Amino acid sequence: MNNLNYDLLMQKEIKKLEGKRKKLLLHACCAPCASTCIERLKECFDVTVYFFNPNIYGEEEYNKRAKELVRFCEIVGVKSIIEKFNEQEFYGQVKGLEAEKEGGARCQKCFELRLNKTAILAKEQAYDFFATTLTLSPLKNAKLINETGEKVGDELEIKYLVSDFKKQGGYLRSIELSKEYNLYRQNYCGCKFSKNQ
Repeated sequence: MNNLNYDLLMQKEIKKLEGKRKKLLLHACCAPCASTCIERLKECFDVTVYFFNPNIYGEEEYNKRAKELVRFCEIVGVKSIIEKFNEQEFYGQVKGLEAEKEGGARCQKCFELRLNKTAILAKEQAYDFFATTLTLSPLKNAKLINETGEKVGDELEIKYLVSDFKKQGGYLRSIELSKEYNLYRQNYCGCKFSKNQ
């Protein structure tokens, strides 16, 4: 089976809106990743950024990323929702998978946790769509992330916007925007397992 072009699928979904603005809850892992995604989505959606990342290792690091995301959202005029630090949600989700390699079953469980919580909030607050910045990273499996998002969306009956934000130079654009806005760029994905690797 051929890999789907999720960037093209996102563009087709946006075209179907026929210029009608919809509300979108965007799960974000950090300000640099959110930068490109917000830039692309803001033209078509009323975007609210949602920071829920219990996988991030260390409360100080979590708060640093959250604070930087809030600062960036304020600059570009986008609302943000920040969850409190609670690493136990992550450790409970990945119990038994601690030794898995980066990108494997542990990451899949982590994606499920974060996208499920995003979808629940999106449904509770009457958003039209939810999405994630996770597909911006060249180190993340866009197919797995999108399949997870679609599954969660189907289960909770809320539309997931597929994406592959690294396409069209998205990752490079995030580096440019990070420089332009002097954004803090962390040197590891988030969890202590990725930091160790």
